[in-house]
Amino acid sequence: MGMYFIAFGAALVSVLALTPVARSLALRLGAVDVPEDRKVHEKTTPTLGGVAIYASIMIGIGVYLLVAEYNISSDMLGIILGATVIFAFGVVDDIRGLSPLSKVFGQVLGAGVLVVMGVQIQNIHIPGAAVISLSPELSVVVSLVWVIAFINIINLIDGLDGLAAGITCIAAGSMFYFATQTGAGSAFVDAALISIVIAGATLGFLRYNFHPASVFMGDSGSMLLGFLLGAITIQGVLKSVAAAALVVPLMAMAIPILDTGMAIARRIRRGNPITHADKEHIHHRLLNMGHSQKQAVLLLYFWTALLCGTSLALKFITSNKILWVTLALAIGGFAMTALPPIIRGDNGKGRHRVSRRKREDKA
Repeated sequence: MGMYFIAFGAALVSVLALTPVARSLALRLGAVDVPEDRKVHEKTTPTLGGVAIYASIMIGIGVYLLVAEYNISSDMLGIILGATVIFAFGVVDDIRGLSPLSKVFGQVLGAGVLVVMGVQIQNIHIPGAAVISLSPELSVVVSLVWVIAFINIINLIDGLDGLAAGITCIAAGSMFYFATQTGAGSAFVDAALISIVIAGATLGFLRYNFHPASVFMGDSGSMLLGFLLGAITIQGVLKSVAAAALVVPLMAMAIPILDTGMAIARRIRRGNPITHADKEHIHHRLLNMGHSQKQAVLLLYFWTALLCGTSLALKFITSNKILWVTLALAIGGFAMTALPPIIRGDNGKGRHRVSRRKREDKA
């Protein structure tokens, strides 16, 4: 276990050191995110934070391989190669911009490398039902769809300062715990290692990315993190024979999954392409209710942590007390989320935030 936390520390320290370098590189290359109507930030902000995230994750993995004298598996090699492909497409998109079709091609290519190297969903254990074994052909298709879905749900949730990094950090932490407690063998070691270095990299990145952000992760970061989360859920969760195996990743990522599903349904209903951007995501709705950026992000952190904790509790805790604690937290979380600050009473500050938000939206 100590080796994992050495890797965590290596990723954390690396991203703290490398993010300012990535920010300077972005400014030199003109990789900046300019404010516009559908975006929340008010000033031009450099992207390419994904460069620091990618490098720190690779450093964390490398440190573990050296210190633990661990021989890299073919699955781990597939995850690294696939992540590199996704990262490369993300960098190009941040600097020059890619069409939606080109981005999808890159996602399929990266996920294809992963699947070809053996990281596949071969069995699905649905709680209350028998284990469903997939044919080789269906396994490839389901695995591709699963990974590409994760890439896009993280990409779409990256709409507020620190939101994608924080949610990914919390989810990766839960995946790490699940992988270390439920399985043995190289698959679970790989998943635990990648989970813990993701947690270290994203936690350190929040030093620069939490509101007010001085750098964004860009598609190079969001697509990379989505890809890695998709890979580790296959490697360390769905390969488990536990009945809760399917529940854990779905609950851990419930907020971005729900947000993506609602966005797709909304755009189809209106006759827009599913790639059409809008300002009706969950985080935008919280802002429109009067929450500040920090409040909205912290509330979504809270819900993600609650869902991750609940999913792990279903697996590891048998006491009914956890259900009462979860219910109390859910009620408290709903009160904080659903009621605007002006109703909760913030000595008039809530009213000021609502008015300011309306002025920003009009501008």
